[in-house]
Amino acid sequence: MAIEVGIILEGKVSGITKFGAFVDLPDSKTGMVHISEVAPTYITEISDYVKVGQTVKVKVLAVNDGKISLSMKQALPKEQQKKPQKQPRANSNTRQPYKPAPPVTSPGDYEWQSSRKANPSTFEDMMSRFKQTSEDKMSDLKRGESRGYSRRGNGNGRR
Repeated sequence: MAIEVGIILEGKVSGITKFGAFVDLPDSKTGMVHISEVAPTYITEISDYVKVGQTVKVKVLAVNDGKISLSMKQALPKEQQKKPQKQPRANSNTRQPYKPAPPVTSPGDYEWQSSRKANPSTFEDMMSRFKQTSEDKMSDLKRGESRGYSRRGNGNGRR
């Protein structure tokens, strides 16, 4: 019997891996059922659905270079192939409609931002505040260096 795409066969599960099951087919051929083709639901453990030595019905999906791709879920009757419908939540009628979050107007109160939200500043005002902040930070660094702390880290914390 020639194995062709679309036919449904019976075979025996000969091996199980994390990604699927190998099925021995007629004419001493072996095909593989990927884990996504075992059942119409999501499965994490294939061994919960099939066991080695079990006889299963499979549909041939593809034959490429001697590799046979199989599906157990597509071999099921049409009404069993559909994914089960999710059960509605017990209190689904109390659900609130979606409301988008308010738009973000500023990235936050960071050190470099003024905590006062004054009227829009001119470029000169912003530049003078930047220079003042820079001078404050530089003087802090110089004070730290004058106490003998090095930024290079020579091991003892002194120059």
